[in-house]
Amino acid sequence: MVKLGFIVEGDTEKIILEKSDFFLYMDSLNVAYVPEVIDANGNSNLLPHNIVPHTQTLEDKGATVIFILTDLDEDECITHTKERIDPLPHQIVTVSTKAIEAWFLSDTKAMCSFLKAPDFTYQNPEGVLSSFDEIRAIRMEKNDRGIGSKPILAQLMIRSNFSIQRAAQHPNCNGAKYFLQKITEVAKAK
Repeated sequence: MVKLGFIVEGDTEKIILEKSDFFLYMDSLNVAYVPEVIDANGNSNLLPHNIVPHTQTLEDKGATVIFILTDLDEDECITHTKERIDPLPHQIVTVSTKAIEAWFLSDTKAMCSFLKAPDFTYQNPEGVLSSFDEIRAIRMEKNDRGIGSKPILAQLMIRSNFSIQRAAQHPNCNGAKYFLQKITEVAKAK
């Protein structure tokens, strides 16, 4: 039986997976998973020798397939990021284009709630250099309030009912689409 485990780059990804409706989505696919998401504390810690203990922790909890979720950040391309991580055969690396916060910009419904702006849309969320800075600037413009940190933004987006599934429906959010596509593929292969 397939059981998924998750290693993520940082706080934001951990919050998104553990506190959004993501595990409900997993349940709808009838996929077993380890509910504890492991935070590697930065993409520089997503190197083969650093991933081994995290992988072992998840395997000890029954995980048979490990998803590693990271940002592209300053890497040239997704292939380079995956090569740096050098996944084992039972590990699947998914890379959000530039940064995971682009997924927030992609969930129009959550952003409307977060900004208290019912007409908010964002055309190309993965095309912006820093989605966190972009969200912070938009919030300052619309609400005259900033955001202190990425984890605080993630918590606020969860309160605004952020959904990875809705982000994946955005025509320009390939990172979220790919992440859910790979999970669906693993679910169907079981």
